Amino acid sequence: MEPHPEYLTGDSGLVLRRWVIDDAPRLAQAVGDSVEHLRPWMPWAAQEPLALAERRLNIATWEHDWRAGGDLVMGVFVDGAVAGGCGLHHRIGPDGLEIGYWIHPAFLRQGIATAAARLLTNAAFHRPEITRVEIHHDKANLASAGVPRKLGFQLIGEMPDEPQAPGEVGISCEWQITRADWTLFAIASTAS
Repeated sequence: MEPHPEYLTGDSGLVLRRWVIDDAPRLAQAVGDSVEHLRPWMPWAAQEPLALAERRLNIATWEHDWRAGGDLVMGVFVDGAVAGGCGLHHRIGPDGLEIGYWIHPAFLRQGIATAAARLLTNAAFHRPEITRVEIHHDKANLASAGVPRKLGFQLIGEMPDEPQAPGEVGISCEWQITRADWTLFAIASTAS
């Protein structure tokens, strides 16, 4: 399977690109600045802070997975500053991709998560085998619900899910958009 694109650009200085080993100190700083904001929702935040060598190993693993056609883990950059992280994940079957994202507290409520998810959805549907894209979040994470809603995703269900982080209530809200609905959403967005 071909790797996902390693670089995506949006408006207002937004760039999504794969993390590289040299990004390890910047990623560590951004995660450190964000950890209290992330800890309630992101299970991996419980392991923070990571040693720099461990963070470099994570980035190397992400690169290996990406080169093999697996998950894509990217940094979110605004005018060169680290504004968060995002990715496309092969968790929901061969015809679908799941989007994940986190945003640095200094960049919250600026539409960056929504813009990043838009770019990732476009990238996902450039793959002919992908017919659906999903975003999952815990029901208590109300801020995350705004992203799929703004992008025309439909809430397809609320599923029991063992809490993985302290802020979670154990109900996964699962949002989905199909290729056909994404095309209609894009046309409607352009027309307005």
